[in-house]
Amino acid sequence: MSTPKPYGHGELGLPQVDEKASICRISTNGLKKAQCWPRDNGDALPGYETLREELAAQFPSGIDAFCGTVGGAGMVMGVSCVQKSKWPDTRVVVLEPASSPVITEGRTGSHSVEGIGIGFVPPHLDSKLYDEARGVSEAEGRAVCRRLAREEGLLVGTSTGLNVVAAIALAKELGPGKTVVTVAVDTGLNYMNGNLLADA
Repeated sequence: MSTPKPYGHGELGLPQVDEKASICRISTNGLKKAQCWPRDNGDALPGYETLREELAAQFPSGIDAFCGTVGGAGMVMGVSCVQKSKWPDTRVVVLEPASSPVITEGRTGSHSVEGIGIGFVPPHLDSKLYDEARGVSEAEGRAVCRRLAREEGLLVGTSTGLNVVAAIALAKELGPGKTVVTVAVDTGLNYMNGNLLADA
């Protein structure tokens, strides 16, 4: 079985990513549809309109806390924009791998969680739209993925595992009667060839 390649070593910081995006734009003759970097993508936050509408429909009285892992930060910021405008007391917690605590501690590190923990603070991450940042153990996230597969029949990836670990912790902190929401961001079918679900 293959082992995921570690991410977040910090070889590419924001200037290097901007440079790569510029090369991409040049190679596509600057076509507007070629969105090479989320900083350029004006749809990154509005693109989560459907998710915001779904949350509003399912929880018309609002939610007490929302948490989610951060890659480009579009999902968490897109949801938070609406939550904070309608329900300012909603506690929004952004998550990252504990081994690469760029947001929480300002340093990079190695991890194997695809799609998040990109090695620098993404431009869309607005400190006014979240209340707290937390690092979550990748090992705990992977264990929760296996548990979700065994007990709930849900095949999810490691970033979703981190989301669920944090959501459970928040629910315990807030206590009974509170509503904590997170997102299963993709399907574990993408990880069937790896070792994530090997023991599930």
